[in-house]
Amino acid sequence: GIGNDYSLFMVTRFREELRRTPSVEEALVATVATAGRAVFFSGMVVVIGLAGLLTFKYMMLRSIGLGGALVVVVAVLAANTLLPAFLALVGRRIDAFRVIPQRGAGSGWWRRLAEGVAARPWPVFLGTLLALLALGAPFLRVRLGSPDVSILPPQVESRQGFDVLWEKFGPGEVSPILVVLEVPEGSVFQRDRVGALYDFVQEIARKEGVVRVNSIVSLDSTISRGQYQLLFSRPLDEIPLSGLRSSLRYLAGGRVTVVQVVSEYMAVDPQAQRLVEEIRALAPPADMRMYVGGATAELTFIVTEMYTQFPRALALIMVLTYLALLFLFGSVVLPLKAIIMDSLSILASYGALVIVFQDGYFADLLRFSPQGYVDATVPIVMFCVLFGLSMDYEVFMLSRVKEYYEATGDNGQSVALGLEHTGRLITGAALIVVIVAGSFAFADILIIKAVGLGTALAILLDATVVRALLVPATMHILGESNWWAPAFVRRLVPTAVARERSKL
Repeated sequence: GIGNDYSLFMVTRFREELRRTPSVEEALVATVATAGRAVFFSGMVVVIGLAGLLTFKYMMLRSIGLGGALVVVVAVLAANTLLPAFLALVGRRIDAFRVIPQRGAGSGWWRRLAEGVAARPWPVFLGTLLALLALGAPFLRVRLGSPDVSILPPQVESRQGFDVLWEKFGPGEVSPILVVLEVPEGSVFQRDRVGALYDFVQEIARKEGVVRVNSIVSLDSTISRGQYQLLFSRPLDEIPLSGLRSSLRYLAGGRVTVVQVVSEYMAVDPQAQRLVEEIRALAPPADMRMYVGGATAELTFIVTEMYTQFPRALALIMVLTYLALLFLFGSVVLPLKAIIMDSLSILASYGALVIVFQDGYFADLLRFSPQGYVDATVPIVMFCVLFGLSMDYEVFMLSRVKEYYEATGDNGQSVALGLEHTGRLITGAALIVVIVAGSFAFADILIIKAVGLGTALAILLDATVVRALLVPATMHILGESNWWAPAFVRRLVPTAVARERSKL
């Protein structure tokens, strides 16, 4: 999708330059100097977003970040080397076999839209802002989880086996909570430790939602605390029942014993997470050290760790993106506005994730079973992918606006001309990405379905509502302030607008 975007931007600008100059060489030089430069900075921003995934400890996120960044780097290199060479060979034959007549600039729907936004910037700004915030509002009640085998389609054999176990034995049987207890020295079968362990297990068994507890002191409900202490006072080899000896070896050995807590809940159920926290809050028996594991504890830990690391990735992405856009536009205002605009479209897509995948709307159409939560990796992956991908369109639109502003010094006219000349192009480029990403919405694996649908919706909103309405309206409201930069920035950044056109 992004490779098509960059090619589309370059070819469109080349065709436009050919109408201005009789020389193919001059048209190509102008294309690389303008669209090629925008492609370079656009790709840099996308790589920055994907590089945010490299800051996480989880290899899955790192792999997506590295693979995506390599794809973008190759796309940028191809757009600025291979594609110009191809355009030089094709020359004016680029317009051969035209199917749809070319409309001239200054006419058509995009011109009327630009004039309409310029005439009423405040109503457009407030209306689109409220609409995006309303779309993102459901994310305030998001429940984040980590998936189990239920994300697989029902026809997969491993999913079918899981469903049989769940139906015949109950959800807790397939994902028990594991409590590992370790003594500093000696054996877990010492008399005082056996008694303390018995009390500990009984306390767990009384908790809400617990079906059964498997441990060395709950093998038989008819055996009392004192009888367990007496039983384990002899060596294991001397215990009379062979079945009992094999169970003991399965549940304990040396300085370690395990307690299996079978509950009524699936591993991803919030009630299972509550039970894990209640067990962790208990005091360990005797002098033992306690570790709480199992699928529920693992999933809870993964989600907590990922969102502990997420703010670091956010800060890195936003700071580096701001600096890249500062060097591109030479303004301290435009990069900040671009970051806010990007965040709004991503927020709106987050709201859709909650409505579809947590609440289950359109589940039949998209062929999946609602999970009651949003996969915790999806918002992270979507942000890092979308932040740079959406910024593509901001870069191309504002690069064109900046060209007109440097030539005319008129902010309002430059915004209108920028929207008029890039609106159709950006919408077409975004449609390519929407088709590519949207096709993933019909994948069998739920996480791929969620990322695809969320990405397609965010890009669609970004290229239409945000880029066509909200961004131009904001630029009309800010006026000359869009291009402001303090004196020291103007000295450091060569792309700052040379003429001081305001009294700021």
